[in-house]
Amino acid sequence: MQRELKIGDRWVGDGHPTYVIAEIGINHNGDVESAKRLIDAALLAGVDAVKFQKRTPELCVPLEEREKMRDTPWGYISYIDYRNRVEFENDEYTQISEYCQERKIPWFSSVWDEPSAEFMEAFDPPCHKVPSAALTDHDLLIFLRSTGRPIILSTGMSTMDEIDQAVDLLVIENLVITHATSTYPCAPSELNLNMIKTLRARFACPIGYSGHEVGLAPSLAAVALGACMIERHITLDRAMWGSDQAASVEPHGFARLMKDIRVTEEAFGDGVKRVYESEQGALRKLRRVKGNVRGNSH
Repeated sequence: MQRELKIGDRWVGDGHPTYVIAEIGINHNGDVESAKRLIDAALLAGVDAVKFQKRTPELCVPLEEREKMRDTPWGYISYIDYRNRVEFENDEYTQISEYCQERKIPWFSSVWDEPSAEFMEAFDPPCHKVPSAALTDHDLLIFLRSTGRPIILSTGMSTMDEIDQAVDLLVIENLVITHATSTYPCAPSELNLNMIKTLRARFACPIGYSGHEVGLAPSLAAVALGACMIERHITLDRAMWGSDQAASVEPHGFARLMKDIRVTEEAFGDGVKRVYESEQGALRKLRRVKGNVRGNSH
């Protein structure tokens, strides 16, 4: 039995319903009204929480990338200007916090640096998420550990040694580790879902899956392999501008994903073989006994 932990008022771990996160991330493209529409879509789908991203561009964007130019909805601007355009600050996050409270849906963020983590602390989030890019930022991990909040650690583009070092800096009883491949979108051949089993065998904490693939089937397979948390990006339209949109799930797809996850969970059963009452009719009609040899139809 894997360990369990509580995020807000929900238990996460073996024996509990899969905790599903709709990652809004930066798919709002810097617009609060779009963020609210994404929150509503996630709520309608029945997710357990929505997640955003918070970073300090001047700390997170490498020097050699800052002045590279790119086409954006705001014109032909530098990458650092683009990063600042899509970054929500206190006013926007205050609106988001109030909106989520009104609709009774938990929210939190991936925090990419210490100032962003400090910023998010003011909103009293149920947990913090460490994005794959920050897994090796040990100062950030130490700061997040000091908050005492549950931590979700994503493991894309990381070696097992790097994952081990990160876990050693955190409190295992307060941790969820999510398997991920940081390609957007990710080809099925690189999803490597069996890593979920590897992580479950290696770490005594709940293991989840953060998916960036096109489609829903791999996320359901992840649940079947033991992932107790599923995170997928949500978008209003996969054709919208933005680096994460193509690897995201549209509202109707998210509703289907939620339904299929709950059906998958119901289908697990308890592993004890039994003859169900619903089988009795078929048993009487189809089961034949001749001497000590039994034949049956399946």
